[in-house]
Amino acid sequence: MLPTSFRSRLRAFRDMRGEPPEPGFIADLEFLENRDLDLSVRLGAMLGFNALMITIGTHPISASPGAPLSVDAATQPLLVLASLIGIAPLIVSCALALRAMLLGEEFDAEGLEGDAALRQRLFASFVHSIDAQARHLRLAIRWTIAGGALTLAVWAAILIEKMV
Repeated sequence: MLPTSFRSRLRAFRDMRGEPPEPGFIADLEFLENRDLDLSVRLGAMLGFNALMITIGTHPISASPGAPLSVDAATQPLLVLASLIGIAPLIVSCALALRAMLLGEEFDAEGLEGDAALRQRLFASFVHSIDAQARHLRLAIRWTIAGGALTLAVWAAILIEKMV
């Protein structure tokens, strides 16, 4: 489905608003906009956190030789692969956060007549996008936890091998 122009959404909004909008409609719309903004901030924070975790997860591979967590691809290929596998869930989490951030409120006013129908469709599209973003955020958090746990397990394996 091709993305529709924002012009059609604005036209539908103007049609449903007609005269000055009633306070209840404005309050509902502001509530949804605040929830959407809250999710956007959380998704942005999750994306930044994942970037930091990926950087931390690659540390054993990029650490200077002799550092406590450094690994050498030639002599320790399994630990290098484990390090890369440990950051894979973090990359999946980043993809989920980005996908959620790119979700928009798909609003189609075609075939709808009347104020109430347009308002209901507007609210339904807003609620649908908020639900989808929240679902992606929950999944991103789960993948981040898995990636963090795997990264810690790899670090423990590296340290155990170096101490033994």
